[in-house]
Amino acid sequence: MEKGKTKFALFGNTYQASKSASIGKIIDVLRRTSSVIAMEEEFYDYIRSTLKIDFQPDEIICGNDFNASFAISVGGDGTFLKTAAAIGDKGIPILGINTGRLGFLADVLPSEIEECIEALNHGDFYIEYRSVLRVSASDESLRIFPYALNEVAILKHDDSSMIGIRTLIDDKYLTTYQADGLIISTPTGSTGYSLSVGGPIVSPTSHSIVLTPVAPHSLNVRPIILEDDITIHLSITSRNHNFLTSIDGLSQSFPDTVQLIIRRAPYYINIVKRNHAHFFETIRHKLLWGADKRI
Repeated sequence: MEKGKTKFALFGNTYQASKSASIGKIIDVLRRTSSVIAMEEEFYDYIRSTLKIDFQPDEIICGNDFNASFAISVGGDGTFLKTAAAIGDKGIPILGINTGRLGFLADVLPSEIEECIEALNHGDFYIEYRSVLRVSASDESLRIFPYALNEVAILKHDDSSMIGIRTLIDDKYLTTYQADGLIISTPTGSTGYSLSVGGPIVSPTSHSIVLTPVAPHSLNVRPIILEDDITIHLSITSRNHNFLTSIDGLSQSFPDTVQLIIRRAPYYINIVKRNHAHFFETIRHKLLWGADKRI
């Protein structure tokens, strides 16, 4: 990278053309600011073959051996999670361009791209440090990416009855959830799957972990917020002798002889925020939080 130039790593949705349509505008803006442009290989192939954009980046990203000043995720929150997985512990700040629906992680509109890139080049932004969860299996059989920016979900298979989830916090017994599942979410993930099953909204930079049962058999079992320097041990019982684990949407089935251990990862995901943007504004506008329909 040339001295003094800002390098951007571009990632995007490779399934729906409408969600990547803004990439042409992003490229134009970056070119005008003489930025160095790197692009993830799969996304590069997609925009050339599907969107018919004839563009040659300064660098094509293959695998995880790359670096940049900023990463840009073009799509919805699912694309942002994929970008966060690619960034891992590199510490590269991520800017999310929202071409999806709700967009909590990707919260910059396509109409704001030029203004936002200019703000980055002038340092008119701040960074939010978001915690990540790490999952390990007692028999080391975990094959999917073990880190979650949003949540880890322990779920029954579709054809099974409820499962039992014996839960220990730092080797101290909490409870055994009899439920369809249990969601262990970061503060970032509190507005996702956890919220949809009755979990609380948590400020995204708070140091906490949320445990939210899915359709619990007992009405006196409620979501609980814990500090994030804990270790969670889960032992699952199932009539079918198996269960499903989803880590930010990537799933793997396990026999119920396997125990799972969940703890905070040793790194944070850094998210770019514009100086005028705030979480409270986001939940008011995107969730209509506190809105009174009578007004």
